[in-house]
Amino acid sequence: VYLETYGCQMNVNDTEIAWAILQKNGYRRTKELDEADVILLVTCSVREKAEQAIWNRLRHLKALKARRQQARLPLRIGILGCMAERLKEEILHREKLVDIVAGPDAYRDLPRLLAVAESGQQAANVLLSLDETYADILPVQTSAGGTTAFVSIMRGCDNMCSYCIVPFTRGRERSRPIASILQEVRMLSDQGVKEVTLLGQNVNSFRDMSEVQFQSAAAPVLSRGFSTVYKAKPGGLRFAHLLDQVSRIDPEMRIRFTSPHPKDFPDEASVLQLIQERHNICKQLHLPAQSGSTRVLEAMRRGYTREAYLELVHHVRESVPGVSLSSDFIAGFCGETEEDHQHTVSLLREVRYNVGFLFAYSMRQKTRAYHRLQDDVPADIKQRRLEELITVFREEAARANEAMVGQSQLVLVEGPSKRSPSELCGRNDGNIKVIFPDTETEDAAGCKAPVRAQPGDYVLVKVTSASSQTLKGVLLCRTTLSRSAASH
Repeated sequence: VYLETYGCQMNVNDTEIAWAILQKNGYRRTKELDEADVILLVTCSVREKAEQAIWNRLRHLKALKARRQQARLPLRIGILGCMAERLKEEILHREKLVDIVAGPDAYRDLPRLLAVAESGQQAANVLLSLDETYADILPVQTSAGGTTAFVSIMRGCDNMCSYCIVPFTRGRERSRPIASILQEVRMLSDQGVKEVTLLGQNVNSFRDMSEVQFQSAAAPVLSRGFSTVYKAKPGGLRFAHLLDQVSRIDPEMRIRFTSPHPKDFPDEASVLQLIQERHNICKQLHLPAQSGSTRVLEAMRRGYTREAYLELVHHVRESVPGVSLSSDFIAGFCGETEEDHQHTVSLLREVRYNVGFLFAYSMRQKTRAYHRLQDDVPADIKQRRLEELITVFREEAARANEAMVGQSQLVLVEGPSKRSPSELCGRNDGNIKVIFPDTETEDAAGCKAPVRAQPGDYVLVKVTSASSQTLKGVLLCRTTLSRSAASH
């Protein structure tokens, strides 16, 4: 089987789950397209561009499939994930190229679907589940040199933001039992993984209902200025409890999480407290704003105003000094005026994010916006606004990053820099890329012999220059997460 992943980190994790299931069923994995008997594409539906990439890829694979048929070496092609969920009929009928279609909750069914495809029929399962979390399937990790890993803690989303396809392709929110998450993190720690990112569409509304004694907890209360489209849900062990438990497993393992929703923070003072207190929980938060205009935020059904969002940012910065912030923004949403756009520009200036993900709006079928709103901002204006937002974001990120010049940063080494084999690359606590020369250095533990930094090592790097994307610096010494925390 040959697996190809498109889209978000959730899809990277889904690829690992699908592979774990196939591996148990006797499949071997290949990195060579020509060796494959089965090609599976794990797809994304968030924007039209993502889907277009898949249709283009399928055209390319069609030729490969035809060549293989002539040689009497059958090739099966499958579409997995969000696009499978959204476009099942169209995928099966368009050019009859695809043999199997499996939605995000149907990966356990892959061996059966592939067996049906073997007999020459098309097979599909896009049933969304209310309880599938793949809790008992330990994903086969395939990420960067084994130093970092993603652990899925929940699936689906209940927020129903008007622009978003996710609730329709990934279904309702359900959380994985804490016990199975802890088991997976322990296993990764034993394998020498040094950084784990807890993953979910909306991680801070996590609630583990798997045991009776968890079910009596009260529902959380949202603070002033935040609302939800659904009723507050009582019961369950919450995200703060999970974060507390995960961070205790290995003091030498960094913990990150993504993606939270701003509305679920104000009540979770305990989450911010944990980030501040634990040396191994990264001082980094993703706070997706989407727009800086209250009017547009209302049309998006985000559940907060610009003022409430800014209040949250101030609260976060007071609670976690030196926190690094990232965000998502959509340019040219339905009904966005030039004035609304300028509100977003000013939010970018005011908050000064370290990392940003910015996109032009892409209308998706099934969403509330598709049924209720008009996609009335012309493509060229969307593009111009997007470029303005990117320019402003980069100017502010460069300023935020320049503030670190002269400081020493703790960096987890990931491997050689892409641009130069004589340099190493890693990330600091704030998830910003740091590049430094691959030279011999001393070890902070005081061993006399000079050492070379390896992937998975923590090193101190003194920052000498910064851009909007990266920091560059010189290597000071190799250290550990605990030792570095103790000396601050």
